[in-house]
Amino acid sequence: MIQVLIVLTLPEPVRMQYYQHIRSTFPQVGLDMVDHHSKIDPYIGAADVLITFGAQMANHVFEKAKNLKWVQALGTGVDGITDQPGLKTDVLVTNMHGFHGGPMSEAALMGMLTLARGLPRSMRLQAQHKWERFPARLLKEKTVGIFGVGVIAQELAPKCKALGMRVVGISSAKRPVPGFDAMLGRDELERAVKDLDFLVILTPYAKETHNIVDARILAAMKPGAILINLARGGVVDEDALVAALRAKRLAGAALDVFATEPLPGDSPLWDMENVIVTQHQGGFFDSYPRFALPVVEENMRKWLAGDVKSMINIVKH
Repeated sequence: MIQVLIVLTLPEPVRMQYYQHIRSTFPQVGLDMVDHHSKIDPYIGAADVLITFGAQMANHVFEKAKNLKWVQALGTGVDGITDQPGLKTDVLVTNMHGFHGGPMSEAALMGMLTLARGLPRSMRLQAQHKWERFPARLLKEKTVGIFGVGVIAQELAPKCKALGMRVVGISSAKRPVPGFDAMLGRDELERAVKDLDFLVILTPYAKETHNIVDARILAAMKPGAILINLARGGVVDEDALVAALRAKRLAGAALDVFATEPLPGDSPLWDMENVIVTQHQGGFFDSYPRFALPVVEENMRKWLAGDVKSMINIVKH
């Protein structure tokens, strides 16, 4: 019997949507589920298929996965899976694609609006029962740079334009894209950030983008600029970011992803008044399984039928 293991560190009602759908649709497979990679030992040795998010993985999972043939990532990013040394070279990896534009673009707008309007300050004043007015910053007539121009950026750009913003794209593949006022190459990042009021990071994490937003880039940013990171923590040098925020070179940062997740309790980012910390929430929305499960189902049907070449969103084969 084919064995499938689901590893999801998510609320139980969400996990159960995946479990129940796969159980009812594929009664012919053995199915197990755990809520953390530390609990995989009773199941991983026999698992043919692993369903998970890359951010919820660890190398020991793949070191122990002696029978693993296919990993279905439930997110777009496959770092945490394909970059693990324990993953065997012949393991198939598929991911999700195409439905993150809405939630991620809204998360970017939330970060920009929250910091520009000074909402954290207002919340602190509310907690103190204190009435203190202060001027908000506008998004209108400001310049936003979107670093990483893919499906999400292409949905975010026109929303920014609708708010009266100038939109600059920064991409490894420099090309004209509808909704952008200008497009620059990744090698022009230092020059690009000099004119930005907001920098939204959406670029995938890879060896080439590790800590690419470092002290040099942060020092080049416009004084009072705001940084939004929805990509991966490893894209930003967090020590350099903390230093820039403490020096008030940046007005603030909205951070959804971190080099170490969960964010350690002793991280200074938790307590900085000009930082918003969210818990890798950008693409996590209430109807996510409704979009992800049809991909899982189609890929499972094709994989069980031996039709690997027709599977959706093959990342590694």
